Formats: sequence, structure tokens, C-alpha cells
Amino acid sequence: MLPRQKLVMIIVCIFIFIIDLVRRRKLREEYSWLWLLTSASMFILVIKYNWLGIVSNIIGAAIPTTTLFIGSLIFLMILSVQFSVRISRLTEQVKNLVQENALLRDGLEELKKHKV
Repeated sequence: MLPRQKLVMIIVCIFIFIIDLVRRRKLREEYSWLWLLTSASMFILVIKYNWLGIVSNIIGAAIPTTTLFIGSLIFLMILSVQFSVRISRLTEQVKNLVQENALLRDGLEELKKHKV
């Protein structure tokens, strides 16, 4: 099997894996589009290798695989920033919920004291 064919099969397996994760509710739909879009773009660049060469010439990369590597690094950086923003938002929500829970618990204890 040629290396190009192997890469195509790997990308197809990634598609199937992502769809299965969404189906089993291990990956939310809002994240799946990002992975599917990335897999689709990799698939297109493998099939249309001359497009990858054109992109490589535009960014000044020596070989097309460098372009794929740089694209992968950029993708991972964007993904890391997105997850950092989401984690920060969730941390703030958890802090607010804990504070609200503490206030409600304190109010409940005061009600119990006044009732007795």
C-alpha cells in the first residue's frame, strides 16, 4: 500500500472515530465540527497534493510536509486557547455556584435555629 493510500485510510478512520464518539455522547457536537473540518481539510490536501504545494509556495515553506506540520501546530495552538477560555469560564461558574451554595446553606441553618 502506498503511503498516500495509508494516510487516506487513517483520515477515513478518524472520521469514523469522531462520528462514533459523537454517537456515544463522549464528544459534544459543538466540538465535533472542528475535528471533522480538520480531517476533511487534511483529506482534501492529500487528494489534491498540488494545492498543498501551492499553499507551501504562498507561505514560503520548502516542502509541503512542512506546511502540514505548521498547520497542525497552528491548529493545536488555537485549540489550546479555546479550551483555556472554556476552562476559565467553567472555573468562574464553579466558584459562583460554591459561593451561592454556601449562602443557601447558611440561610438554611439560620432558619433551623429560629424554628427550634
